Amino acid sequence: MNHFYKKILSALVFAAIIIGAAVQQLRAQTFKLIPEKDATIKVLGSSNVHDWTLVSSSMESQGEFKIEENQLRSIAAFTFSLNAKSLKSEHESMDGRTYKTMKADQYPKVTYKLTSATINAASKNKYQVKATGDLAIAGVTQTIVMNILATVNPDNTITVTGSENLKLTDFKIEPPRFMLGAMKVKNDLTIQFNLTYKNNQLLTKTL
Repeated sequence: MNHFYKKILSALVFAAIIIGAAVQQLRAQTFKLIPEKDATIKVLGSSNVHDWTLVSSSMESQGEFKIEENQLRSIAAFTFSLNAKSLKSEHESMDGRTYKTMKADQYPKVTYKLTSATINAASKNKYQVKATGDLAIAGVTQTIVMNILATVNPDNTITVTGSENLKLTDFKIEPPRFMLGAMKVKNDLTIQFNLTYKNNQLLTKTL
């Protein structure tokens, strides 16, 4: 093989490597929730006696995020799972009542599965996402639509934040009463979340 053909072969190999890298970049990649990195779920509610908050940082979640030219293009195959008994308040007695209300022994997981997502750029590296998915609580599944904010961070992690208003009765949970009926829990809840995801391949290397 003369020098000319060697140059052509080298150029073709180099081009194949570049094209392969570009194709890989265009593929949706799996991102997983970073364990214990400011990952929080809060459930806020109230009663005729006082407001209350439940917090959890113990959950599992992952999704396929497609990034092209540093732009978030799509989100798919997104799932989320939370152990119901990982939700904690400032009072252990309230926690027990919450688990009973949620039927946590029978349905130990709160789960969410994305079915579709519409993404619009909000500002540099920030995206408004209209997410439609199925949320299951206490054995009842409801389709909900959430407006969330996704931020592509400088370290290529993705942070998802937002809140959603729900009603206990949407999941066939009757707002409970305690202390012989003196304390009445209201029907309305607010779910707040702050979750950060990292490319699964990179996350595996760091764990």
